[in-house]
Amino acid sequence: MRGVFMQEVESINELQLVVFSLATEEYGLLITKVQEINRIVPITKLPQTPNFMEGIINLRGRVIPIIDLRKRFQLKVSDYDEDTRIIIVEVAGQTVGVIVDAVTEVVCLSKALVEPPPPSFILDAEYVDGIGKFDERLLILLNIDKILTSQEEIILKQFRQNGEPG
Repeated sequence: MRGVFMQEVESINELQLVVFSLATEEYGLLITKVQEINRIVPITKLPQTPNFMEGIINLRGRVIPIIDLRKRFQLKVSDYDEDTRIIIVEVAGQTVGVIVDAVTEVVCLSKALVEPPPPSFILDAEYVDGIGKFDERLLILLNIDKILTSQEEIILKQFRQNGEPG
């Protein structure tokens, strides 16, 4: 019985993260937020949407809005390649895909190795939960639930209801 309890304590003190790259940085996303990871597929562009909303895809009969994280974070846009992936996540109660440069690994990170982001470093990024120290690397830990503003969440809801932006 003691062994089972110790395993639960360990999981409470650890984060299991999907690690992905974007430009020159590495990010971590809680694995519980990830539904699946797919290769890049053709994306249907929609008019009158925010710049970072890349469009929609058909995923096994479901229309999924796609967000380009490079554009969302105002990074230099690059062409997609064989490493580019779409991570399917739940955001604001909706299934969406986020485009990343590459998914590299799944890691377990002790919560003791996570620090809050420096306040002077990030002005407007509520979606950064912390900075994780893993081996000799720093991982930017994303809170995917805060990646969109409330106005952007409304636009996503309109996608789900109408199949097009309001």
